Amino acid sequence: MKKHYYVDGEWKSSNKYTELLSPHTKEAIAQIPQATLEDVETAIDIAYETRKQMAALTAYERAAILEQIGQLFMDNRQKAAEIISLEAAKPIKYALGEIDRTIETYKFAAEEAKRLTGEMIPMDAAKNGANRFGYTIEEPIGVIGAITPFNFPQNLVAHKVGPAIAAGNTIVLKPASQTPLSALFLAELIDQTALPKGVFNVVTGSGKTIGDALVKNDKVKMITFTGSPAVGKGIQEKAGLKKVALELGSNSGLIIDKNVDLAKIVPKCVMGAFSNQGQVCISLQRTYVMDEIYDEFLEQFSTLTNQLVIGSPDEESTDISAMIHPDEQARALSWVQEAVEQGSKIISGGTIENGVFLPTILANVSSTSKVSCQEVFAPIVVVNRISSIQEGISAINNSDFGLQAGIFTNDIQTAFKASKELQVGGVMINDIPTYRIDQMPYGGVKESGTGKEGVKYAIHEMTETKLVVWNQQ
Repeated sequence: MKKHYYVDGEWKSSNKYTELLSPHTKEAIAQIPQATLEDVETAIDIAYETRKQMAALTAYERAAILEQIGQLFMDNRQKAAEIISLEAAKPIKYALGEIDRTIETYKFAAEEAKRLTGEMIPMDAAKNGANRFGYTIEEPIGVIGAITPFNFPQNLVAHKVGPAIAAGNTIVLKPASQTPLSALFLAELIDQTALPKGVFNVVTGSGKTIGDALVKNDKVKMITFTGSPAVGKGIQEKAGLKKVALELGSNSGLIIDKNVDLAKIVPKCVMGAFSNQGQVCISLQRTYVMDEIYDEFLEQFSTLTNQLVIGSPDEESTDISAMIHPDEQARALSWVQEAVEQGSKIISGGTIENGVFLPTILANVSSTSKVSCQEVFAPIVVVNRISSIQEGISAINNSDFGLQAGIFTNDIQTAFKASKELQVGGVMINDIPTYRIDQMPYGGVKESGTGKEGVKYAIHEMTETKLVVWNQQ
């Protein structure tokens, strides 16, 4: 089935199409248009021309549009989830969960649209500030170029589109090449709302062609990108004075202290390590367990992992299905083999069966093995023994990344120590690092990126603060 991309409220065809294959069945599921440089520049021009019309909408009108998007997702929940499951091989129960979060994200955006305010400045607090009245206002930045990944093709899009609309901006969206159908379905829903045509545009095709055009065009005032560090660094280098928000992934770590309730903790760890085939920016990748409970944790963890249901993503019972691409599965397998050659032990998985990379637990892993020091983005988790909490903190900090980390402990001083010393954007006390809800600030340090998502925080990134000072003399 030939698809069309969406610009200025119209569905556009292209001279060139590529086949979109199901990661699970490897069968063709759609023909995706490949936008040219001229197509992208046209979309940018349309978004630029529409920016004043968008900025003129009241907060009430922007909020009503966002509420309507959320309601349309509620009305089409099953269909939206099935699209994700089809193009990303995300098990349907997790795809439904993503749509539920997407609905919440647009609701949060609607609420924040009504709360977008500046602040009063106490001018007379300064010696030369007498008889002056000052305040700030938050103004839309203009055209936003949004580049999104495959792993959450609706909710991570919502984290860019929702705040952009709430702040009064216009958008050109470039979805991941493997998951364009979700973005095009969003366009179908937005087309039914009162959002002015030309405010929201979706262009599909080559990441390099579209990405470079968005980054280099002076009419685009901000790039918001979720993806790999290599691409993110390239965007930063080319962006000049544009605003840039980069969410670049991690190798998230977790510390498990002694004297904790493993029966409660282990199921969370299994979910954190293996949901969506481990293809989550904050997937639990490195686990550091105190000596006293290491063996018991490993036994419970492997037992529950081996009970996960492997199968087709459209089956409600399925926990694990195919990764996004066979090449990614081959890469993951080579990383496991490297770790074993360097002295690691495979506790579970470590192989590909019937086209599915099995959930894999590795023990005694070197900190220099790729499965530990790089972002694995696969159903692979490292479990290493530690003899002190400080050893665990040091191990987590020994990383180029720093998105989120977690610690399970019953000691309040240990929890405070970890919260202060872990070099990450978010510390989860008594939870896995994979925990995220959509209104919390979300973003990392080091090579995990710059800027914050979480609707209120993303809106702040997508506005310019203007100061107004009145001299009353």
